[in-house]
Amino acid sequence: MIRYLLNKIGYALLTLFGVVTVIFFLFTVLPGDPARMMLDQNENSEQLAIVKKKYGFDKPVATQYLYYLNDLSPVSLHSTNPSNYTFLAPAKYNAVQIFNVGVVIVALKTPYLRESFRKSGSKVTDIIANTLPNTFILAFFAIALAIAVGIVLGVVSALYKDSLTDRLIALLSSVGMSVPSFFSAILFAWIFGFLLHQYTNLNMTGSLYEVDDFGEGSFIQWKNLILPAIVLGIRPLGVVIQLMRNSLLETLSQDYIRTARAKGLSEFTIIRRHALKNSLNPVVTAISGWFASMLAGAVFVEYIFGWNGLGKEIVEALNNLDLPVIMGSVIVIAATFVVINILVDIIYAWLDPKVRLE
Repeated sequence: MIRYLLNKIGYALLTLFGVVTVIFFLFTVLPGDPARMMLDQNENSEQLAIVKKKYGFDKPVATQYLYYLNDLSPVSLHSTNPSNYTFLAPAKYNAVQIFNVGVVIVALKTPYLRESFRKSGSKVTDIIANTLPNTFILAFFAIALAIAVGIVLGVVSALYKDSLTDRLIALLSSVGMSVPSFFSAILFAWIFGFLLHQYTNLNMTGSLYEVDDFGEGSFIQWKNLILPAIVLGIRPLGVVIQLMRNSLLETLSQDYIRTARAKGLSEFTIIRRHALKNSLNPVVTAISGWFASMLAGAVFVEYIFGWNGLGKEIVEALNNLDLPVIMGSVIVIAATFVVINILVDIIYAWLDPKVRLE
C-alpha cells in the first residue's frame, strides 16, 4: 500500500510540474509588460527598473521560470544579500531557514504565488484564501443536489423502464448534460430572479455574504445560493440520473435479485436492501470527478450570479490581465484535481486490493 501511495504521489507531482510549466510559458509569451501592468499609469523609468529587478522581469525567460519554480517550491533557495530582491527570503516568503551555505539560504515555506497586479500589495494566496471557500460551498451544495435528485430520478426511471416517465426523465437528463452552464445561468437568473421575483423572492445576483442596510457588518444570505447551486448542479444531475438508471437495471437482472423475488420479498425491500447499495459504485466514481471539475465549471456561473468565489475572481483577473491571480488560481484548481484523484484512488485501493497490483 505504501509503494502504491508513493507512486500516486509521484505521478501527482509530475502532473503539477507539467501544469506549472505550461501555465508559466503560456502567460509569459503574452504581449505586454508585467512591470507596467503592476504600476498601471503611475510608472516612471526608475520605478519600472525597480519592479523589473524585484520580480526578475529583467532576466531571460529561462531564469524567470526558475525563479517561479523557486517561489512555488516548499523547499527553496534564498539570498541574504539585500540587493537581491528576487531571492530575499524572510520578508517576502515568511520562510523558515533550514541551513545556509555562504549567502545562500535553504528554507522551508509555503508556496508563494506572488502579488496581484490589480490589487497592489495583495498576495495571490490571500485572494484565493478569501474566495475559494465560497466556491467550495457552492460546489458542495450543487453536487449534493445532483446526488439527491439524481439518485431518486434514476431509480424511478429504472423502475418504470420504457414508460412515458422514463422518457421524460431521459429527456431532462439529456438537456441537463448538453446545455452550457453560462446559458443556464443567464436563463435561470432572468426567469426566477427577474420575471418571477415577486413569487420566488430570489435575486438575479448576490453572494453568500451581504452587507446590512446600515453598512455596519455582513450577514449570510442563504437564498443567494439557490440559483447558482441549481445551475451548477444541472450537468452532474444528468450524469447521475443516467448512471443510476443503467446501474440499477443491470443490478436488477442479477441472479441474487431473482432469488430475493422468489422468496417473496417486496419490490421496495429488494431495491432498498439489495439493489440500491450495489448500484451506487459508478455514481460514486462520477461524483468524485465532478466535484473537482465544478471548481473550474463555476467560473462563469459565479460571474453571472455575482457570487464572490474563485471563479468570479478569475474572470475579473482575465479582464484586467492580472497574470499572477490567473496563474495562481489555475494552479490551485489543478492541485485540487490531483488531491481529489489521489484520495479516490486510495479509497479504491483500500476497498479493492486488486487495484494496488495494477
